[in-house]
Amino acid sequence: MKLIRFGAVGKEKTGVIIGDKMYDTSAFNQDYDEVFFAENGLKKLQGFIEKNKGNLPLVPEGSRMGSPVARPSKIVAVGLNYASHAVESGFKAPSEPVLFLKATTSLCGAYDDTLMPKNATKIDWEVELAVIIGKRATNVSEENAMEHVAGYALFNDISERKFQLESPAGQWDKGKGCDTFGPLGPFMATPDEIENINHLHLWTKVNGQIMQDNNTENLIFKIPFLIAAISDYMTLLPGDIISTGTPSGVGLGFNPPIYLKEGDVVELAIDGLGVQKQRLVKL
Repeated sequence: MKLIRFGAVGKEKTGVIIGDKMYDTSAFNQDYDEVFFAENGLKKLQGFIEKNKGNLPLVPEGSRMGSPVARPSKIVAVGLNYASHAVESGFKAPSEPVLFLKATTSLCGAYDDTLMPKNATKIDWEVELAVIIGKRATNVSEENAMEHVAGYALFNDISERKFQLESPAGQWDKGKGCDTFGPLGPFMATPDEIENINHLHLWTKVNGQIMQDNNTENLIFKIPFLIAAISDYMTLLPGDIISTGTPSGVGLGFNPPIYLKEGDVVELAIDGLGVQKQRLVKL
């Protein structure tokens, strides 16, 4: 299945993509949130769709696409998880996952504007594969980790490098947790929709120019390892998001660095997980 949420901010309805059409599933009466995933919601939703096949209303044309997952308990992001990105950022490839949290309030839709925070001057892009957790995970083994996956989505780990790297102690959460700095979607795909999660092309364009062009086969730490490692430190709850890291080609990595300006347009994509597009606007 491909899950979507659509409508005005804070008033999103649920839906699914079947073929090339989007259908409203709000009559199912359950948002795509922690309770949904914890209580076998995907299977129940499939039954609802089969029972109501032919009667589901279409999503109105031009509807805003929200995050396909309602506010999770946390967004766990992985830094420097492609060797090429570690090098361009001035670091060695890590020997264990570099973890940080993004504020859940950073989560937004795939086509929402990116809002420039006050005093921001170094806003950057980061295309990433996101993993959505389907059931509670505490101290899980790498062998059993994939049993905890509900699906996958495209994610842009937008960053403000001045906030992140130029604060006295370095504050990754501060540089990555601003409002609208976490576009997710446009949909969440269940694992059966993806042929090989370890071989997906991902790319980013800025104003039409390719900046990132890589493949998930180059992840240093693969998804089962990440889930197992993170669950050793914190319980992952249903609906939680793990963003697995970005490849080289971010603005920080150029000499001199390239950062986004008002009006710039960022497009990004991952095979099988759709395309995003955001415009940078001032508050």
